[in-house]
Amino acid sequence: MSKKIQVSFSDRQIELLDRLRGEFGETDADVVRGIVIAWLAEKSFISTVIKNRISQELESDN
Repeated sequence: MSKKIQVSFSDRQIELLDRLRGEFGETDADVVRGIVIAWLAEKSFISTVIKNRISQELESDN
């Protein structure tokens, strides 16, 4: 499943996204998606959510 989310950026933010093209992807959507996933991983949010989900699944199995 995928979902489109519309966001707005300032001219300065667009310049920054343009500079990141190729590092995080080739399209604006790829770059924004890559930045969001990298940020979530850096903040350990992704691993925390997965750990919690696994823990909940184990508890429900008991």
